[in-house]
Amino acid sequence: MPSPFKPSVKLTDNDVTDERVYRSRRRILKQLGFVGAGALLASSTRAADWFWEDDEKKSAFQRQALTFDSPEKYQIDAEKTPYSKASTYNNFYEFGTDKSAPAERAQSLTVDPWTLKIDGMVKKPLTLDYDDLFKRFTLEERIYRLRCVEAWSMVLPWVGFELGKLINLAEPTGSARYVAFETLYDPDQMPGQNNRFMGGGIEYPYVEGLRLDEAMHPLTLMSVGLYGKTLPPQNGAPIRLTVPWKYGFKSIKSIVKITLTDKQPPTTWNRLAPDEYGFYANVNPNVDHPRWSQASERRITTGGLFARNRIETQLFNGYQEVAPMYKGMDLRRFY
Repeated sequence: MPSPFKPSVKLTDNDVTDERVYRSRRRILKQLGFVGAGALLASSTRAADWFWEDDEKKSAFQRQALTFDSPEKYQIDAEKTPYSKASTYNNFYEFGTDKSAPAERAQSLTVDPWTLKIDGMVKKPLTLDYDDLFKRFTLEERIYRLRCVEAWSMVLPWVGFELGKLINLAEPTGSARYVAFETLYDPDQMPGQNNRFMGGGIEYPYVEGLRLDEAMHPLTLMSVGLYGKTLPPQNGAPIRLTVPWKYGFKSIKSIVKITLTDKQPPTTWNRLAPDEYGFYANVNPNVDHPRWSQASERRITTGGLFARNRIETQLFNGYQEVAPMYKGMDLRRFY
């Protein structure tokens, strides 16, 4: 059994940020296929890390500094992924399947004005505007591990608020059992949504879902910032979900709608390839993806050109405090 997550020293934005201007990456994996969040195979994504370009590219999107608390229990002692890599190595198929495509194509995304609706089985449906996302709740910086289903990982300082606080504000009814999420659908701004080849062949808008108890867990974050500032569009501006014990594709980006329901909602990758991407998507080193092992991961840090940074993957990504929610469940069946 892997050791549980143990918060350690407090780290601030100044400690973890390497916020140089955007770097581009060579598109060595262009047009490699349609199916799955792992369309770029684990072996290929490892190879991609060898080709970080040194060319600097200024972003047209200007992020704003945020005011937030930094609770000690959510700070961890681990080497952080530099902002220059976290902002240029992304899966956001709405802008293309290349890891570099979101940073290159998302800079003109309009995030203000923005509307986030919370409806369904709630007593008080809500509509939040752009300012509400940053002012309605006290923001916290939380340094979380991120594990992608493609077997690479990062350590990132998110800024946001607990999803549970938002759900409580809407007052869910006793019949609510699940929470469904939906990404912005705007093919004019997100070219992958109207181009099967560019968008990976998935059905849009992107949708995701959690069980209500998962959504209410204190670790589940609605993130509005990264590295102390508002999110860049390639990372899901202006608001995204962050569920650190699940594979990254569960953490849906650029959310416009949250619906409480009594039925398990459809989710994008599970709908497309149910034998590869389950509804739960809990990080589990004992359950392999059909095309690669999940026993280890390639941690993206400040390493040089050929840094491997291979580490063992932990059950629930090391966040053992979530284990009671799955007591008695067959985690191979409910993958």
